Amino acid sequence: SKTPATRVIDCSLCYRMASGPGVPSLEEIELTSAVVNRDSERIGPDSFELLSVLGKGGYGKVFQVRKVQGAQTGKIFAMKVLKKAKIVCNAKDTAHTRAEREILETVRHPFIVDLLYAFQTGGKLYLILECLSGGELFMQLEKEGIFMEDTACFYLGEIVLALGHLHSNGIIYRDLKPENIMLNHQGHIKLTDFGLCKESIHDGAVTHTFCGTIEYMAPEILTRTGHNRAVDWWSLGALMYDMMTGSPPFTAENRKKTIDKILKCKLNLPPYLTLDARDMIKKLLKKSPLQRLGSSAADCKDIQKHPFFRHINWDDLLSKRCEPPYKPCLQSDEDVSQFDTRFTKQTPVDSPDDSTISHQHEHAFAVRLTLALQAPRSTN
Repeated sequence: SKTPATRVIDCSLCYRMASGPGVPSLEEIELTSAVVNRDSERIGPDSFELLSVLGKGGYGKVFQVRKVQGAQTGKIFAMKVLKKAKIVCNAKDTAHTRAEREILETVRHPFIVDLLYAFQTGGKLYLILECLSGGELFMQLEKEGIFMEDTACFYLGEIVLALGHLHSNGIIYRDLKPENIMLNHQGHIKLTDFGLCKESIHDGAVTHTFCGTIEYMAPEILTRTGHNRAVDWWSLGALMYDMMTGSPPFTAENRKKTIDKILKCKLNLPPYLTLDARDMIKKLLKKSPLQRLGSSAADCKDIQKHPFFRHINWDDLLSKRCEPPYKPCLQSDEDVSQFDTRFTKQTPVDSPDDSTISHQHEHAFAVRLTLALQAPRSTN
């Protein structure tokens, strides 16, 4: 029998579903004061020196930082600082933040950003991530205009492996777009920003949450008819189209017209695309998720077998033995030249932690880890 999908039982705790047989044993650990960490080291804001601002959003900032004490002293990281007072005002945003932390804590893959440390203070949540000094794939696409097929094939192949790994862990990514694909110093991709991921989706289970970036959004999300992991393969098709033509497949002057195009308009493919590229885009952008490439139980394996990827050795790609088409030109570990100067020119300051939130909200925001102790997997 299949393990039933585990549900979110309150606003501060989300169980992940084990992918193995049987019901997982769950141990709940509440860490109200601070550290979500793989060793006994005590970590806090004072453990890091702020070097540069890498980005800024509605709930906080992302800094480049250097660790100044304890293990890994001197190493460069990215520090994502989220203000609790702004997040707890919206239950969806609280859930998105929690999803990001929980997914990053448990998923390890060569093409997914690593979470090294997480801690909180009275008013803020801190996520310490590997620093991806190559910047956004979006910036590289902006410079190039379009990618040649072999370049697109390399990046898309690494993305397919990352998405397949997430799906095998019951996670739908749901926000695939160039801005959420970063490059490391070697030029390999890393998926980032897991706030819109949906956990505990297995074996055809569907979710109805409306989220993601509109131009890359699958029709079934827009119609709120329920969706599964096939939405990620639609987004891959939209991203592939964007990489190879210079824009997403369905765009308009406003949100409503863009939605109408995604739902109703026929896909137009430029004649310069190869037959293999055209075929894969068409199969990924099927409006019916049941007809979409990757929608079967084989998931990413069906996509990997497509002729568009015929020159890819998947074992070599996963092991990073394939040479990236672009290697960022970096002078040092602290080089932030691949990031937007609107941010990097700012003075890096983590504003005083003077936020106060209610006891009820603080309880709801208590950092909790849930360890899913899975039954041994069958070798049959």
